[in-house]
Amino acid sequence: MESIPVFSPWIDQDDIDSVTRALSLGWISGTSPIVGEFETAISSICRRKYVAAVANGSVALDLAFEALNLAPGDEVIVPNFTIISCLAAVIRSGATPILVDVDFFTWNMRLQDVRNALTERTKAVLVVHTYGLPAQVEQIAEFCKEKNLFLVEDAAEAHGINVHGKPCGSFGDISTFSFYANKHVTSGEGGAVCTDSKDTYERILKMRNLAFGKLKRFEHEELGWNYRISGLASALGISQIKKLPSTIGIKQSQGHRYNELLSNYANIFTLPAKEANGSKNNFWVYGIVFQNEKSRTRAVTRLIDKGIETRPFFHPLSEQPVFKKHFSKPHFPLLNSLKLGKRGIYLPTGSHVTESIQNKIVEVLIT
Repeated sequence: MESIPVFSPWIDQDDIDSVTRALSLGWISGTSPIVGEFETAISSICRRKYVAAVANGSVALDLAFEALNLAPGDEVIVPNFTIISCLAAVIRSGATPILVDVDFFTWNMRLQDVRNALTERTKAVLVVHTYGLPAQVEQIAEFCKEKNLFLVEDAAEAHGINVHGKPCGSFGDISTFSFYANKHVTSGEGGAVCTDSKDTYERILKMRNLAFGKLKRFEHEELGWNYRISGLASALGISQIKKLPSTIGIKQSQGHRYNELLSNYANIFTLPAKEANGSKNNFWVYGIVFQNEKSRTRAVTRLIDKGIETRPFFHPLSEQPVFKKHFSKPHFPLLNSLKLGKRGIYLPTGSHVTESIQNKIVEVLIT
């Protein structure tokens, strides 16, 4: 029985040629000229003055919070429904994460949740765009400006999403991207930190590269990280960015077709929103939310038995053992994120998913 993976990237001859060019020129390390070419290409999709390409999206968040110089006792407001990298970056910065709920239908942070969590110790907000739809980032950005808070914007899953014409990745004081294999733009492994602040950019460049000294290279006044991206990864990323509009178009077509095939089964699960917060869904993943946890378990078992791979939704941060070990019970109700974590899955999308494969997946799903 042939299995159906949850995702397969679009890799074509242009991607191969781009990587081959880098190899032939010897541009393989993190100091290769092609890294700068990749950074310029990234800036074109997020409209930022400065971009630092890095090893992955998780370390991009580490660098973003390092640049804020947060102190113990400082609070950062974080959506409860997101990947562990977000929590890890806040904790490693020395700050305290304050978890807030998300909207049940868009799966994203809302301004009201941020407003309710504000205290005199709040120093920053981490807004995350999740699974293909944006958060209420316009309103949250305005609120942060009004309250003099740093806004870190995680656009790891938001390549090519525009909010009323402005791209995700352009709202935060610092914004981050991931270029992991399943993203709309992939470099295999990779990420980026983006900003309009020259001082912040120079700080990130230094910390990305082991905090080498300017005058005496191997004398270090502080500890940095080796978070560089390779030239080969950058070469792949450059060619991938050129295909971003067509990649999003195909994913949206797959998402809309799933919506059509599943439209009569609202009594079984909730389908993803077609648009929210000034943007159409770009269907980075196609997620559905079951009425209860048992229904999800039965459906996943059927799909696995037929060789169809799925992924559960993010496990809420408040339920992570590492959070419970180090922090007290969250301050606010987190009902939506808890439901999403227990009931949600996403279905296969990508270069391998044809209409006949979608038909098969839906047939097994609703049996």
